[in-house]
Amino acid sequence: MIQAVRQALSGRTEPMLALLERLVNLNSFTDNPRGGDAVGEVIATELATIPGLSVRRLASARFAAHWIAESEAAKASPAGHVALVGHLDTVFPPGTFEGFRLDGDVARGPGVLDMKGGLVVVIEALRALERVGTLPSIPVRLAIVSDEEVGSPEGRPLLQRELAGAGCALVFEAGRAEDRIITARRGTGAATVTATGKAAHAGNAHQQGANAIWALARFIDWAQRLTDAARNVTVNVGKVSGGHSRNTVPDAAEAAVDFRFVSLADGESIMAALSAAAHEAAADVPGTSVRVDSAISRAPLARTEASAALYREYAACARAAGLGGAEAPLIGGGSDASSTAEIGIPSIDGLGPRGSGFHTKDELIEVRTLAPKAEALASFLLGRRLAGR
Repeated sequence: MIQAVRQALSGRTEPMLALLERLVNLNSFTDNPRGGDAVGEVIATELATIPGLSVRRLASARFAAHWIAESEAAKASPAGHVALVGHLDTVFPPGTFEGFRLDGDVARGPGVLDMKGGLVVVIEALRALERVGTLPSIPVRLAIVSDEEVGSPEGRPLLQRELAGAGCALVFEAGRAEDRIITARRGTGAATVTATGKAAHAGNAHQQGANAIWALARFIDWAQRLTDAARNVTVNVGKVSGGHSRNTVPDAAEAAVDFRFVSLADGESIMAALSAAAHEAAADVPGTSVRVDSAISRAPLARTEASAALYREYAACARAAGLGGAEAPLIGGGSDASSTAEIGIPSIDGLGPRGSGFHTKDELIEVRTLAPKAEALASFLLGRRLAGR
C-alpha cells in the first residue's frame, strides 16, 4: 500500500508547484481579509475536488474565513481522529513582498514556506490517499486558520473546539533544515507599557514637568534585565514612542514588549516582574505613573512522552520517504501547535517543505522536498489506519 501511495505521488511535483504559485501570487496578509478569502477559496476548491472530503467555511468578523475539511470517517466518528493544522495568512502587507519565482530547485515568494507550501503538502497527501482508495476510512480533519501570524485570537478557540478529541495533531509550519521535526516551542507573551507624566516647557518651566519618557526608560532598563538565557526566558522591548517636541517635557510615552518562556509559571513570573518594574520606574521619576497591560499569547509547546512517541512514529515515515527525521531543538517562535497541545493533544510541528527565510524577503523552499513531504504524511495516515488507530 505504501508503494501505491508513492506511485500516486509520482510526477506530482509540477502540479504541486502550480498550486503553490497560485497561492503565493495572492496576497494574504493577516489584515488583508479579501486576499485571505481569495486564498481560502482556492484551497477549498482544491479540497472539494477530492472525493471523500467535506469542506466547511467558518466566517470571521475581522479576518479572512477559516476552513475545516474532514474525511467521512472523521465525520462519522470524530474521537481519536488525526488533526492536521495550517494557516493561510502571511506577514507581508500588499506591495512589500509580492510574487512567486522559481529559481532552479528553489521556489521563492511570500508564504512559500510559511506556510502555503505546507498547505500544498497536506492537499497532495490527501489526494494521494484518495487515489489509492483509503481516504474515506481514515479519520482525519484539517483545520486552516487565517490569523496565526497575529497569535490566533480567533484560531486558538476554533482549533480547540473543532479538533477536540483528536488522537494527535500534525502542524505543517515551515520545514526546518535537515527536515528536523519540532516537539517543543517556547510560550509567547506581550505587554503594552504606558507612562504618564506632566507636560511643561523644557526651558521656562522644566521643573514643573514630569518626564514620561524618562520613567519609561527606567522601566525599560528594569525589563531588559529580566532576560535569563539559562532558563530560556527572554524579554524584549521592541517598540517605543512618546513625546511631542524637543523642547517639551513629555507627558506620555509607550512601549511594546515581547516575552518568551518555557513554562507557564515563568510566563506568569515575567508578568509580575514587569508590573514591579513599572512601580519602581514611576517611583524613580516623581510625578509619573507607569502602567503595564500584559497577557500570555500562546502557551508553550511542551515535549511530553506522548508527543515524543508521535515524533518517532512520524520520523520513521519521513525517513522512509527519503527525508531527514531528527528532532529539532527548542524553538523560540510560537505556532498553533501550542493551541492543540494546550488541550492535551500530542502535537508535532515543522512538517512543511524544507526551506529558510520565513518572515523575510529571502523566504524560499527546496522544491525537491514537496512530494516526499506529502509521501511522509500519507504514509503516516495510512500506517495509523492499518494499525487501527
